Parts: sequence; structure tokens; C-alpha cells
Amino acid sequence: MTGQLPLALELREGHALENFHAGPNRAAWATVSAAGDGDERQVFVWSAAGQGRSHLLEGAVRRAQEQGRDACLLPAAELLPLVPDVLESMEQFQLLAVDDVDLFAGHGEWEEALFHLYNRVMALGGTLLFSAGASPGGVPWVLPDLATRLAAGPVFRLQPLEEDDLVTLLIERANERGLKLGGDVARFMVLRSERAPAALIQRLATLDRVALARQRALTIPFVKDVFGW
Repeated sequence: MTGQLPLALELREGHALENFHAGPNRAAWATVSAAGDGDERQVFVWSAAGQGRSHLLEGAVRRAQEQGRDACLLPAAELLPLVPDVLESMEQFQLLAVDDVDLFAGHGEWEEALFHLYNRVMALGGTLLFSAGASPGGVPWVLPDLATRLAAGPVFRLQPLEEDDLVTLLIERANERGLKLGGDVARFMVLRSERAPAALIQRLATLDRVALARQRALTIPFVKDVFGW
């Protein structure tokens, strides 16, 4: 092997199944949460960017590791600069989560390596989770058989969260940070910001940092000042 997979890739803090605000995506959350414990051995989730698909996969890997299972997250964006050989022997893990798998599309050697990894994992009874920006059939794969395999299990499209769910998400995440975020401020942020969980959580992180530096409470005037709204 000419490249070594950095298995020390760390899961991002705060990405757990317990704090994934499912809203209309409860079926996807429940299926990913149970993957490997029952009949489902693979799950594919897709959505627009920022809707939480990476959070869902990272949460599943974290829970599996906490349960003492061998689990690994494979972020396609970090693998592509390496060589496809890094996928060799990955079937040793009981659960593999391939994030942004659609990034491999059009890279023939990567697709072939992924195809063979899929077959090895299934043969050993392992579990595979995939995320992408499009459905298995909506990705321009070079290998049609790969698309067929990726669609062999449950496929879920993550739906955007409604306004009330986004407000609740912000308040829950603020509480995790020890921040006091009123419902009126949270709703103001939802109405003025990008309506994607990832974008709102990033804005909350910014507010946390600036509020600490300035010793300010999270009020609407303060939020307006920080983001220039």
C-alpha cells in the first residue's frame, strides 16, 4: 500500500445521535441508529449540504465505538488525495460509515475499490452507512453495479427542518454550550440566517466566542451587531 489511512481521524465534538434533532427525519434517524443491531446492514442518506447527514453518520460511529464495536468514519473528501488501496482491509470494522460517497463518482479506480469493499463487508456480515448529496441513482457513477449495491438497503432523503424545529435546535445547542438563548433570539436568527442546521450551529459558535470575549448576553441587538444584520 502506497498510502496509509489516517485512522486517527477524530469525530467532531457535538455530533452524537442523541443530539441529532430529527424533526421530519425521525425514520432516517431511527434506521441509522439501529443499523447493525437488526436486519438492516446498510443505510443510505442523502440531502442538500448542511442538513445533518454527516452528523448522523458520525453519531452512529460514535455510538458503535461506545458500545465496544469496531467502527470507522471514512470521509470521502479526506480519502481522495490518497490512493484507493487505503480501502483494503477496511472490512475488519464491524461498522463503516462512508461520508459524501458521491465524491468518488467519476473516479474509476475509487469506484472499483469501493465496490469490492462493499462486497467484502457484506460477506463478513458488517454494516455500511453512506451519505451523499444525491440519491444512489442520481449520482453519475462509472460502475452501474455500484449504484445498484448502494441502493440495496433503505434510502432516506433528509428533509429540511421547519422553522420551529430550527428554533428548538438552536436552543438545545445553546444549552449544551451553557448559553442562555431566548426563544425570540433563536427565532430571529432562524429568520435572518441560512435555514440549514450546520449554518445555524456555526453562527451559534461565533456568538459563543464573541459573547465570551465581550462579556455580552445573547440579545437581538447583539446578534444584529455581530452579523451585521
